[in-house]
Amino acid sequence: MLRISLFLTLFFSVSTHASDSSLKQATKAQDCHQLQTFSATKLRSKQSVDFCAEFKGKPMLIVNTASQCGYTPQFKALEALHQKYGDRLAVVGFPSNDFKQEYADTEKVADVCYVNYGVTFTMLEPSHVKGQSANSIFKELAARSGEAPGWNFTKYLVSADGQQVMHFASETDPASDQFKEQVENMLAAQ
Repeated sequence: MLRISLFLTLFFSVSTHASDSSLKQATKAQDCHQLQTFSATKLRSKQSVDFCAEFKGKPMLIVNTASQCGYTPQFKALEALHQKYGDRLAVVGFPSNDFKQEYADTEKVADVCYVNYGVTFTMLEPSHVKGQSANSIFKELAARSGEAPGWNFTKYLVSADGQQVMHFASETDPASDQFKEQVENMLAAQ
């Protein structure tokens, strides 16, 4: 009798725990918009970035980057935005060699970001950002904005609720008053 009682107690405890875990996952998926149901590995790290856990409730500035591009100095302005807005705006860089201007060696990519430009915002492992091979977030950004990246340092400003996606071409300087005004407007709307 004692064995049966222990078995039933253990069974219901495991069942309840499994239900709680499923409920937490379902709630998490409902709480985050589609562009936040993405995860990727940080640059020069084994740590995974869960967009929902990290960026929920924040506007995101998503940029495809490259280390050997004429626009590479935009890292400075992107870092300045990250420093200015801190926890209010998630700045995320996606290195990519889709335009043949990124190193194959991720250590070199990391050195350009972290050493040369002092980047502290989230940088991810290199991935594809255009065409059929694009990662899922860039496919969704292209679908929502109507614009796939045309070159390195294409920028997407995404509202906190994921309803608004604004596309900015590579030549749009993140330090420009016009760009900063768009960021301010997005932050004010949340």
